[in-house]
Amino acid sequence: MSTTLAADEQTSTPPVHSGAIVFVLSVAGITAALMQTLVVPLIGDLPRLLDTSASNASWVITATLLTASVLTPVSGRLGDLFGKRRMMLLCSFALIVGSVVCALASSVAPMIIGRCLQGAGMGLIPLGISAMRDVLPPERLGTAIALMSASLGVGGALGLPIAAGVAEHTSWRVLFWGSAALAALISVLIVTLVPHTPITAIGARFDYVGAVGLGIGLVCLLLGVSKGADWGWGSGLTVGLLVVSVVAFLAWGWFELRTTDPLVDLRVTARPVVLLTNAASLVIGFAMYSQMLILPQLLQIPTETGYGLGQSMFEMGLWMMPGGLVMMLVSPMGAKLSHLRGPKVTLALGAFIVSVGYFSAVLLMGSTWGVMVAVCICSTGVGLAYGAMPALIMGSVPLSETGSANSFNTLMRSVGTSVSAAVVGVVLAQMSTDFGPVSLPTENGLRVGLLMGAGVALVAALIALSIPTGASRRAEESIEHAAA
Repeated sequence: MSTTLAADEQTSTPPVHSGAIVFVLSVAGITAALMQTLVVPLIGDLPRLLDTSASNASWVITATLLTASVLTPVSGRLGDLFGKRRMMLLCSFALIVGSVVCALASSVAPMIIGRCLQGAGMGLIPLGISAMRDVLPPERLGTAIALMSASLGVGGALGLPIAAGVAEHTSWRVLFWGSAALAALISVLIVTLVPHTPITAIGARFDYVGAVGLGIGLVCLLLGVSKGADWGWGSGLTVGLLVVSVVAFLAWGWFELRTTDPLVDLRVTARPVVLLTNAASLVIGFAMYSQMLILPQLLQIPTETGYGLGQSMFEMGLWMMPGGLVMMLVSPMGAKLSHLRGPKVTLALGAFIVSVGYFSAVLLMGSTWGVMVAVCICSTGVGLAYGAMPALIMGSVPLSETGSANSFNTLMRSVGTSVSAAVVGVVLAQMSTDFGPVSLPTENGLRVGLLMGAGVALVAALIALSIPTGASRRAEESIEHAAA
């Protein structure tokens, strides 16, 4: 079956236009990432809009996180088996259908189903990165990978003010109709401008057992981490989920090491470059998401507290938005640095700059302009780091596993953001004060959260520096050679 699909993937291939491919895939990645922050401005109103409780409404965000985490490595492996372009189209279709379901929803159940489908579309980002290795000339590859990888942060940063503005001035359903239209446009552009990608794992079979095992482990882990604060960290449900996740991961690892065509080749992920890059990705994901949780709250806390900046949701989004633009501008510079010094240096430098951004936020948190500067510094570091990680991964794995390896790396970032949300949430909840009818983080609580982000980013820099230097350089050369 795979051989037949391989032949089909390589027939009727449209001419390759590098600039158009980079543009389409980058916009596709930004579109997928937009889904992360699309409903953030609606969180307070969802119980009323969907006639449900606040606890049930929170699943509108949790469902997307879980689905993206479970299906991203699956879509990456399917891209290796059946063609990355084909899988990108399926992810786009999931975004379209999910957005339409959400737009038509009048209760919480269909909204959650639609958000799950939107989460399935997150596979566009690692698939697009892997497809670039297949279809772009070597001189364009480094910059293109950096731009595509940065789309995860860019989409999240741009999505917040756009969603807030639309929700504030029009019906909330317009958000989902707009995302459906954008996803449909992306599908047309992929069909029109992106050439067919080769099958890189011809003759291999999909690992259904591995997919189910990984899914069980991830769902139990992420549910326990994301809902632990609500359910209680010592509750039987939270502890039970975390225990089941450990058992599931151990069983999954045992099976993956013994199957012929694993979902994730653990022997490859154990290579020093891949292992350390994935570890750095997890920590960078934690560090990146911490400021996305802390600084928006600081901007929106009332000025009457003496430390809050009193911005509306829309104004907060506008102050945060330059970070996404900076990330997009910095990514090509990171690619050039990786070419000159190796992606290891770029990753370590990016993590260090993120740490500097957090320290600057502690010093500048008294003004909106200061917060914006800190956001831009952090985004500079994230843009450098995010562009270097796929370069290290793809230069260290066989061509037949680029899709699954990139997806697993993206998964590590997602796990980092989930853990960040839980840990930062606990810190801010413990260091809070009552302000009228609501509880708000204290100034010291915000500072502790920012300093924690700075420390975690420094840990990421140390992990990056421990990547073997020769292997880092070979990773860069391997990508160029494979694309030639």
